[in-house]
Amino acid sequence: MVELTLTDVTKRYDDTQGTEVAVDDLSLTVEDELVVLLGPSGCGKTTTLRMIAGLETVTDGRISIDGRDVTDLHPSDRSIAMVFQDYGLYTTMSVRENMAYGLKHSTSLSASERRDRVEEMATMFGIEDLLARDVSDLSGGQKQRVALGRAMVREPDVFLLDEPLASLDAKLRSEMRTELQQLQSRLDITTVYVTHDQKEAMTMADRVVVLDGGRLQQVGPPEEVYASPTNRFVADFLGNPPMNQLPAVVVDGGPSAQGLRYAGDAAVSLGTVPASTRGVTPGDEVIAGMRPESLSLTASGPETAGAAETETTGFPGTVTVTEYQGNDNFVHFAVGDEALTAVVGPDVEFSPGERVSVHVAPEDLYLFDPATGDALSTGADARERRPGASR
Repeated sequence: MVELTLTDVTKRYDDTQGTEVAVDDLSLTVEDELVVLLGPSGCGKTTTLRMIAGLETVTDGRISIDGRDVTDLHPSDRSIAMVFQDYGLYTTMSVRENMAYGLKHSTSLSASERRDRVEEMATMFGIEDLLARDVSDLSGGQKQRVALGRAMVREPDVFLLDEPLASLDAKLRSEMRTELQQLQSRLDITTVYVTHDQKEAMTMADRVVVLDGGRLQQVGPPEEVYASPTNRFVADFLGNPPMNQLPAVVVDGGPSAQGLRYAGDAAVSLGTVPASTRGVTPGDEVIAGMRPESLSLTASGPETAGAAETETTGFPGTVTVTEYQGNDNFVHFAVGDEALTAVVGPDVEFSPGERVSVHVAPEDLYLFDPATGDALSTGADARERRPGASR
């Protein structure tokens, strides 16, 4: 068991233009799991990885591996291995020489021991037949396997991967995602993986760490972060298409519920939330969030398009375009000035300009504070409040 700990880690860059905070007071613990650092470009994820590796200095804070402070240690003294997006292989060497290079220069293993370990790792990655080949003769997928094997052959305490699949085509990316998960599970090694691709994060991670602007937004298992985002940024970043978000006003819905009215048209009812929803009372302005896959659409003729009927028929929308996705259709539609998206089955078709009624269950409504962006209520909260639900 190897524990990697970041304590109040900050990275600042000072130049003639001023000070830029790339990572701001980040604390995180990773132990024998695959943790994915996820966020948009410039959020600080690669800088964080490079500080763990020792390739960037830490301005403030502490990094430790199994209780040993490595904050100021040289990369070679940290027992880490790192794989880069561009592979970083020595093109003048063979596959065998690439994989053995680190062992030769950083261990006391004999030549025969190095050979045995390289061949064992090559077999694990399915590249044993490539050991005599020049790296320049390999495909992208083969080069990626060599890079992974070269890193793992050293048996590091911590394994770092910086967008290692970004250069591969879609099919090979999918295959390599599966292989990496199997590898991490088999070796049970503490692994930190950086990506901006939420699909990689959601399918691979034991836990996802969402960063924005250098600050930690949320950390947890993928299903938890997706179901219960802590703020609007996380809700929007996780999901394809992203969560629909539109301004709403809370209204009195009776003793057991509170209603939501679209802020752009008070006659349009968006649905209801339980009366016990914390932090909201009638008259409050909120942001209503709805996952595209949680919306259902039905054709709405002139007889059901009126605002007075929206309580029972759903709220009205006008289709703008439909995108065929194979297994799904993405239906884009407008509600007032807001653009929303629903994910429906491939057999559900609507035409541009067609009016629809949009339905969403109370447990699929999310509420956010419009000023802070913090979550007030999530779908998970609503499901817990249903009669008979257990925590």
